[in-house]
Amino acid sequence: MNIKSDSRKIKPGDTFIALDYVNDGHKYILDAINNGATKVIVKEGLYSVDTLVVKDTHKYLVNYLKENYKDEIKDLKLIGMTGTNGKTTTCYLLHKSLNKLGKKTAYIGTLGFYIDNKMRDLNNTTPDILDIYEMLMESKNEGCEYVVMEVSSHALSLDRVKGLEFDVACFSNLTQDHLDYHKTMDNYLKEKQKLFKMLKENSLAIINGDDSYSKDFFIEGNNNITYGFDDCDNQITNYQTNLFGSSFIINNQDVYETKLLGRHNIYNLTCVISVLSQLGYDYDDIKNVIKELECPPGRMDSVIFKDNKIIIDYAHTPDAVSNVLKAVKELKPNHIYTIVGCGGDRDKTKRPIMANFATELSDFVIFTSDNPRTEDPVQIIGDMIQKLDRNNYEIEVNREKAIIKGIQLLKENDILMILGKGHETYQIIGMQKMDFDDKKIVIENI
Repeated sequence: MNIKSDSRKIKPGDTFIALDYVNDGHKYILDAINNGATKVIVKEGLYSVDTLVVKDTHKYLVNYLKENYKDEIKDLKLIGMTGTNGKTTTCYLLHKSLNKLGKKTAYIGTLGFYIDNKMRDLNNTTPDILDIYEMLMESKNEGCEYVVMEVSSHALSLDRVKGLEFDVACFSNLTQDHLDYHKTMDNYLKEKQKLFKMLKENSLAIINGDDSYSKDFFIEGNNNITYGFDDCDNQITNYQTNLFGSSFIINNQDVYETKLLGRHNIYNLTCVISVLSQLGYDYDDIKNVIKELECPPGRMDSVIFKDNKIIIDYAHTPDAVSNVLKAVKELKPNHIYTIVGCGGDRDKTKRPIMANFATELSDFVIFTSDNPRTEDPVQIIGDMIQKLDRNNYEIEVNREKAIIKGIQLLKENDILMILGKGHETYQIIGMQKMDFDDKKIVIENI
C-alpha cells in the first residue's frame, strides 16, 4: 500500500495524505516530501511534488481505500464488537477460539494486533482506517479467514471503520463512559449503533439481551440473536464460580466449564458461544474450546501470594469496577482490598461513582494514580472521594507504594484487586509515558 498518513513511514514513490482531525498532517508535508513522497493529498497549498487538493482528506481516503482495496479484502470475514465493557476479553477469546477450531483469525483491539502471536501494539483500541486496511491486507496475506475487531465509539464517531462491511456485529453493554467526548448517553448510543448498520445483508447481530439498551441494536435486515440471563435466544440458566474457574448452563441443556472467573466473564463467553454456534460449530467442539481458554493479559490476571490471591484487571469504568468486585465477592474471601484510581483528562463524572462502588464492595480501598496525564493526581482522587460517606479507605498517590501497601494488608484467604491498568506497561504523567507494570510491581514485592 503506497498511500501513507504518517510522514515517518513514507518511502520513495509513496503518496502522503494530510489528515487533520486529530493532529494536523499538513504540518508534516515537507517531512513526507523529504522522505521521498512523490504525491501529496491536501486540503490547501501547492508543493514541489504532484499535489491534489480536496475538500476533506479523510473522506477522500475512505473512498480511495474502498475503491482500490475492497476486492483484495472481500474474502476476509469481519467480526466487529462494540460496547462499554467486555470488548477486549470477548474479542480476544473469540480470536483464540476460532484459531483453536482451525480457522486462522486475526485480532485488532486494545491488546494490539495479533495473528498467531502479537504482531505489534496499537495507539488506539480501533486504529485509523488506513492502519486498519494495512492490517486487513496483512491478515489476508498471512492466510487469515477471519478478523475479530474491537470497534470503539470514538472510532465510529471519527469514521475509522467507515466503508468496511461486517459479517458479524456484537454488542456487550452500554454504561457510563466517554461522556467527556460524547456529552450525553444518547450520543454515545447513536455512535455504537452505527456498527450494526454496517453489516452485510442478513448478517449476524449478537446482542446482550439483558442490557437496557439491547432493543436499540435490533436493526431491520440483520439476523438478531440475543444472549443473557433473561429471556434470550441463548439463555444462561445457571452458573457457579470458585477460585479455580466457573461452570454455566445455556438453555437448560448445554454445560460449559471455564478457567475464567465471574458473572461478567460468563456474559463474555456466552457471546463467544453465540457467535460460534451461529457459524455452525457443534456443542462438543465449542465446549472443548471454552474449557481451554485463558484470560487475556490484564483481565482478571491472578497471582497467588501465600494463601491469598492478587488480581490485576483493566476495570476503569463504574460498571467494570462493580462487575469485577462482585465477581470476587462470590469467591467468599475473608477480605477484599482494592487499589483504584481514575485517568486524567477523561470523563470526570464517573470518578465518584467508581469510588462509591470500590468502597461499597471492598473491605478497604487505597485510592491512587492511574494515568493522571495533565491533571493533578491529588485533585483526581479528590473528585473521586468528594461524595463518599464511608471511611474505609486511604490515599496513596504513588501507585507503586499503593500496591506495596495493598500486598502488606493480605493475611489469609484475602484478595487484593489492582484495577485500572491491566495489561498496560506504562503510566502517563503529564505528557510523558513512564515505564510502569502493575503485575511486575506485584511479582517484585511478594
